Amino acid sequence: MKIKTLSRSVDEYTRERSQDLQRVFHNFDPSLRPMEKAVEYQRALTAAKLEKIFARPFVGAMDGHRDGVSCMAKNPNYLKGIFSASMDGDIRLWDISSRRTVCQFPGHQGAVRGLTASTDGNVLVSCGTDCTVRLWNVPRPTLEDSTISSENSIEPSATYVWKNAFWAVDHQFEGDLFATAGAQLDIWNHNRSQPVQSFQWGTDSVISVRFNPGEPDILATSASDRSITIYDLRMSSAARKIIMMTKTNSIAWNPMEPMNLTAANEDGSCYSFDGRKLDEAKCVHKDHVSAVMDIDFSPTGREFVTGSYDRSVRIFPYNGGHSREIYHTKRMQRVFCVKYSCDATYVISGSDDTNLRLWKAKASEQLGVILPREQKKHEYNEAVKNRYKHLPEVKRIVRHRHLPKPIYKAMAIIRTVNDSKRRKEARRKAHSAPGTVVTKPLRKRKIIKEVE
Repeated sequence: MKIKTLSRSVDEYTRERSQDLQRVFHNFDPSLRPMEKAVEYQRALTAAKLEKIFARPFVGAMDGHRDGVSCMAKNPNYLKGIFSASMDGDIRLWDISSRRTVCQFPGHQGAVRGLTASTDGNVLVSCGTDCTVRLWNVPRPTLEDSTISSENSIEPSATYVWKNAFWAVDHQFEGDLFATAGAQLDIWNHNRSQPVQSFQWGTDSVISVRFNPGEPDILATSASDRSITIYDLRMSSAARKIIMMTKTNSIAWNPMEPMNLTAANEDGSCYSFDGRKLDEAKCVHKDHVSAVMDIDFSPTGREFVTGSYDRSVRIFPYNGGHSREIYHTKRMQRVFCVKYSCDATYVISGSDDTNLRLWKAKASEQLGVILPREQKKHEYNEAVKNRYKHLPEVKRIVRHRHLPKPIYKAMAIIRTVNDSKRRKEARRKAHSAPGTVVTKPLRKRKIIKEVE
């Protein structure tokens, strides 16, 4: 006689240690779990609400400058370090973890407009309205950094005086060259007191410059004649140039896709271009209600941060038309510079009220040591939110952002104006002969022409 028995090994349900969780076995057969979708939806809703509850993006302020912060630079050699410069000529190296000044770099007699560090982090280059370029030796980070007082100051290793004021500076990746923007674009070497190369196209001032992270001989500039120009150091003249309807205040290359760049524009939008095809923007990022002053990409290349004249900081996905996050405080004034930290965890903003502010890149992210179980829980919450993000209730909670009243009102006015323009365009098209009124797409509308 055969007898069938159900048996299982003792090892399958016995805990190895008394602290271990009880092993639970699930049968994932859909016929046995009719409420699975409803339960998951409820978890997605709860995860969306919890994200809003735990959203505390502001970490702290770094106070010390006596005038508005004009520019910042990351230290590639030191994860916790960031350089900042102000309108009164003061340059400081900050320790982000302790939010204190490590050392100061005195010397400039006017506003410092440009700040950049070499790729190895040993040399800091600054320039400003006093017509000088100064090179500084950056102190090596050591274990005793916490004991260094903010009174510790460093003398410049070299000072180069030139004929005109400077607006921006950027250092070549993996090289000894750096570029300054002013009345013209000048290329300098660390060991030469005069530019080794100069470019000029037109008579207008160049206001920003950025070297390409993938191709060290290529750089992009924007000028006060509303142009964006791409230069190649191996050529004697500019490679490409486009004229836009409004001025571009800053440019940033995508570090993971070095052929793409994003321009922060005076009209409150950012325009992403493919450097090989400048006659059309790849994406238009809209949300700011005033001029975008600065832009910086995350080291991952998946998103970028912008600072605006409307006193807010926004984080955009690199391929999304609207920001995923907006940061603001009552005390923060016009934001002139923004930077991502080198590990993409934090965002640093410098504003007109003399403060640097430290924000979390993900507003509800849990700081500190996260246990494996907590990490799995966070990943599960993100997954269910992503699965049900199209449903109205989840979508409403995830998308909601509190806006300051002036920005909220300005956005309503902009929306009304745009609706009016759209209606007028539709009526004009309806009352014209077919094909006579051509509507230019938004990605081409702000570009006037490409100059060869």
